[in-house]
Amino acid sequence: MRPTDQMLARLVGEIEEKQAFIDGLVEDAEKEARDLNPQEMELATRARERVSELNKQVEPLKEIRRLSAESQTRIAELAPFMREREQPKEVEYRSAGAYAMDLWRSGLGDTEARGRLEIYNRAASHQTTADNPGLIPTPILGPVVNFIDNNRPLVNALGPRQLPGSTWSRPKVTQHTTVGTQSAEKAELVSQKMTITKLTGTAATYGGYVNVSRQDIDFTSPGVMDLVISDLAAQYAIQTEAAAATAFAAAATAGATLPTGANTSDQIAGALWGAASAIYTATKGTGRVFAVIPPGLLAAWGPIFPPVNPYNQQSQGFDGGNFGQGLMGNIAGIPVYCSVAVGANTGLVLSTAAAEAYEDRIGSLQVVEPSVLGVQVAYAGYFTPMVIEPTGIIKITKTP
Repeated sequence: MRPTDQMLARLVGEIEEKQAFIDGLVEDAEKEARDLNPQEMELATRARERVSELNKQVEPLKEIRRLSAESQTRIAELAPFMREREQPKEVEYRSAGAYAMDLWRSGLGDTEARGRLEIYNRAASHQTTADNPGLIPTPILGPVVNFIDNNRPLVNALGPRQLPGSTWSRPKVTQHTTVGTQSAEKAELVSQKMTITKLTGTAATYGGYVNVSRQDIDFTSPGVMDLVISDLAAQYAIQTEAAAATAFAAAATAGATLPTGANTSDQIAGALWGAASAIYTATKGTGRVFAVIPPGLLAAWGPIFPPVNPYNQQSQGFDGGNFGQGLMGNIAGIPVYCSVAVGANTGLVLSTAAAEAYEDRIGSLQVVEPSVLGVQVAYAGYFTPMVIEPTGIIKITKTP
């Protein structure tokens, strides 16, 4: 393959890879019926800018390749007029006498006989790919295989709020006023003051960095810098989802315990209904109720609610093809999300009024180190989960 063709193939391959990456971000957001979050928007913008740079390189290379192809066509058209009479590639004599006649004619100066003898006596040297490994390129077929799930089902279900500062307070009513029946005319009414406390939040910083050599940036295909930044962003998402799940599980109120072995649909729905009842007592119906379970628990619940003839059932069923992090379906009208951050054999049922998440994402930062020809890239953000009402977070436990 010509160097021009190799470069065109590499550039076009990277364009397709970037477009597939953007399509994947949009598909994930559309699957959850939401807008692109800041992290996804930043990654999509970076990929789009790279596609624009690649297109600027592709156009002149396409023109060069077109001119080369036209030149080859013209040469092929003129070849029949320029080619001399070709000698046969192989010569086979029918008898020893025929070979002897060519020897005699060659001695008389017959050039055709001499040519046949040369071809017949030539020792063919067979050349294979093992003789020229330096001419055989090693293709790289993208995109890079990278098994990582950067979805944040729990955090996204709550809807992260803008982090206001390093420290902030949330006022919470701890005692309400009261109203009662007057015991008699002119009798004193009941009286109770309202008390309001405050919940304090403190910003926690999450981040990581990698020092990448300039050579690694210039010579890798696909480009390593985008891969490193994307992976840092994914790790940030994984760590913040885990922080939220840990904080809410630690503060949660104990709910139903599902017995050992396979559970029935009534047992699971009953546990969820019990949790919803407790949440109402805690939040008086404020917020939305949803459940978050780990993949292992979904593997146990999914077969109980198949997506077949779901009418008059507790759930419309879960589809195994959608097994992953995110919204999986609902049971008794309660949305059920799957998150790897939730502990094994544990389900959290909570109201959006009982828990909150605050975030201010810094994103990627880069600094050049000229002395070592390196680029140090970091990804960071501020994230804090806040428990508003522990009794509005119910933990369902499955006995192994």
